[in-house]
Amino acid sequence: MGARTSAEAPFAQFGGYKTEGFYDEIFESRGGPRRGSRLLVERIEGLSEGELLRRQHAAEAALLNLGITFNVYGAEGATERIFPFDLVPRIIEPGDWSVVSRGLEQRVTALNLFCDDVYHDQKIMADGVVPEEIVRSASGFLPECVGLDPPRRVWCHITGSDLVRDADGQFYVLEDNLRCPSGVSYVLENRQILKRTFPQVFAKSRVRPVEDYPSRLLEMLGWIAPPLVASPTVVVMTPGIYNSAYFEHSFLAQQMGVELVEGRDLVVSDGYVCMRTTRGLQPVDVIYRRVADDFLDPLAFRSDSVLGVPGLLDVYRAGRLGIANAPGTGVADDKVIYSFVPKIIKYYLGEDMILPNVPTHVCWDERERKHVLANLERLVVKPANESGGHGILIGPHASDDLREEFARRICANPRNYIAQPMLALSRAPVIVGDHFEPRHVDLRPFVLLGEEPYVLPGGLTRVALQRGSVVVSSSQGGGSKDTWVLAG
Repeated sequence: MGARTSAEAPFAQFGGYKTEGFYDEIFESRGGPRRGSRLLVERIEGLSEGELLRRQHAAEAALLNLGITFNVYGAEGATERIFPFDLVPRIIEPGDWSVVSRGLEQRVTALNLFCDDVYHDQKIMADGVVPEEIVRSASGFLPECVGLDPPRRVWCHITGSDLVRDADGQFYVLEDNLRCPSGVSYVLENRQILKRTFPQVFAKSRVRPVEDYPSRLLEMLGWIAPPLVASPTVVVMTPGIYNSAYFEHSFLAQQMGVELVEGRDLVVSDGYVCMRTTRGLQPVDVIYRRVADDFLDPLAFRSDSVLGVPGLLDVYRAGRLGIANAPGTGVADDKVIYSFVPKIIKYYLGEDMILPNVPTHVCWDERERKHVLANLERLVVKPANESGGHGILIGPHASDDLREEFARRICANPRNYIAQPMLALSRAPVIVGDHFEPRHVDLRPFVLLGEEPYVLPGGLTRVALQRGSVVVSSSQGGGSKDTWVLAG
């Protein structure tokens, strides 16, 4: 193999694998495995030739047999795909996870208070911490939700914030997802595959469990049921089989032992939401909705919606229904509002942010807009409310024509754009053919906000499977890994 550089992994299976100046989730910059990864690396090194690839193929076959898929809108041919999966887990040390967990609890607590304030007293706007024009112009701000009182004053029941690691190993929050965050089903299924693939390494590494997430989710949903309901009826509400996350909707309903319903299965009767059954109408107490705000209730929001339930918002407003997440939470994951989260945390909690934001330029501010327009070749530009990696300009990789097009878009609608520096996203080994290559990764942990915040120890590690790409979204060709958080 020749002389090894200081950043090359000193193992046969990982021969030629180099960290190349990036933070690597498995290997130190000098080439050896990180402390928590040593058992895994040694086990992989002990496999016979071709065995790791056989295990990778077996894992893919298992995922196919389980029907673990997602749908891609606008794709040619069949829209249902297997979510690409890489067998080598991402490992997070206890100390790193402690910071992540505390930072997410702090963040979700503050964002929940922000939602409650925005739809009630609006003190944060009156005090000039977040400009009123920014809140009211957010596409996720719903005037129809002003004055709503969600059960127990919780708006953000399930949050999936996306984290990235820079070259120095520091975690940053890239964005927040508080409407219908998806991906936790892949976390649970990936774990089952990995426990069967590396059982001894898994046990010896003392990996923290994730299997209790469905029971914790059900407990939290029961907690927001209307008062005096002893045994609440919970349902998962899906847009239907063509939704990109339909597998997850059905999986979570099955894991919690509750009904999976569409809007057409529900009806408002005598002031309550009821489910149509073979035995007649059955009252529903809590809806875990995976339907976007605009489509929830055609009488309150989009009149052309065929996915929602007419009159649902009136039942919710009357306190006869729990909904997770509460309608209107999208105001808190607007990417311009994101830039104010450090101030939001300070305002409501009196604390400094534990998990920092990525430095962000907001184009609605004239001075920052001029800076962005003058430096498009060095920045990543994002629309305020897109998801899945859509509508993004990665300046260093873009053509002159594309940068000019984005400059026109920014000038035409500055409120809709933010810009951030290009981070050196951390990488992890991925099986490519018969060898390993590094690929960029991010992390989507999931937080449940009930009586106390609960951070699932792990999350969805998404992988940019194309060499050099930093776009990890499944809809853009990304894949996933299991995430091992080690016990302290």
